[in-house]
Amino acid sequence: MIENGVWADEAWGQVHRKVTRTSARIGARFPHASVEGSYVMEAAHWWTAGFWPGLLWLLYGDEASKSDSYREIAEDCERQLDEVIIGYDRLDHDIGFMWTLTSVARYKLLGDEQSRRRALLAANLLCGRFNVKGRYIRAWNPWGEGQRNEGLAIIDCMMNLPLLYWASETTGDPRYKHLAMAHADTVLEHFVRADGSINHIVEFDAETGEKLTVHGGQGYAPESAWSRGTSWAIYGMALSHRYTGEARYLEAAKRAAHFFFANLPEDSVPVWDFRIPEAVTPYRDSSAGACAACGLLAIAEAVPAPEAELYRQAGERILRSLYENYGAWNDEAEEGLVLHGTSHFPAQQNVDVPLIYGDYFFVEGLAKLRGSRLSFW
Repeated sequence: MIENGVWADEAWGQVHRKVTRTSARIGARFPHASVEGSYVMEAAHWWTAGFWPGLLWLLYGDEASKSDSYREIAEDCERQLDEVIIGYDRLDHDIGFMWTLTSVARYKLLGDEQSRRRALLAANLLCGRFNVKGRYIRAWNPWGEGQRNEGLAIIDCMMNLPLLYWASETTGDPRYKHLAMAHADTVLEHFVRADGSINHIVEFDAETGEKLTVHGGQGYAPESAWSRGTSWAIYGMALSHRYTGEARYLEAAKRAAHFFFANLPEDSVPVWDFRIPEAVTPYRDSSAGACAACGLLAIAEAVPAPEAELYRQAGERILRSLYENYGAWNDEAEEGLVLHGTSHFPAQQNVDVPLIYGDYFFVEGLAKLRGSRLSFW
């Protein structure tokens, strides 16, 4: 075992060395899931488009791993998203994931005004998805002709709200923050259960705003507990508290956090759903663990010292286990950093494979453990 305080630095070096190698093939493209060792690329409008450039910006933001190659690839990815904004009809609630980790990241690191304008345009498009009656940001566009899904909202969108909070801060206009808080309050009312578990999809009447039903989405069932949904809630609520100072968001983050780590297995990396029947294969979701760890570290920053250590230690346990038990550091045939992610088990899509968002949150968590104050969210 590696001594405490040393392993994170070693892990950072492993990440830097591996990404230096894999970036030569991936370049300015948009990886999603690694299949048989190689990342499959998606179109620029796919929801995961921000995670690869975001990961590169995390490395670039650290003096020990700063590389012009990382910056050039990330900037090229950002430029490709211009066509996506113009295309518009392919955009959904994941606008925040895409432009927070590209344009906001570049603006925070380099002060580039074009990136600031891109991010503000994206924030305005995200605002356009807000349903006033239901006080929620609409999730998806119709999946096919004749399909209606304008009443759907999902827990994932908590991680898109920081784009709106940032827009309020950078413009001085509180309307973006007001809208983000309205959505967060709807999540508090309809998504966060009393025990800290989380609904994935809630359907509203888009005309009246009335809650109609709950859908299982990427979880096993409507009343199950999809682990990545819990991680979106932990981190998303902690970020809403960071921007607003409202105690209700911090309390929700803590409630979800306690449910999360109370249900972790011995190695501290979650199964894809905490409430699956015994007959269902308990595949792990390393991406849920990595995201939750970042959320736990964010909670630790918001609470008093004695309590903070509880959350920091829980986050570090997850990240250390991912490094020591799930890392593909010495496997040159594998492009992913962290193994055993599960994207969408019910649809049997990308099960038990590395996922780019798992890699991103693992690197973000490492950066935090090593003392970085940089946050793109």
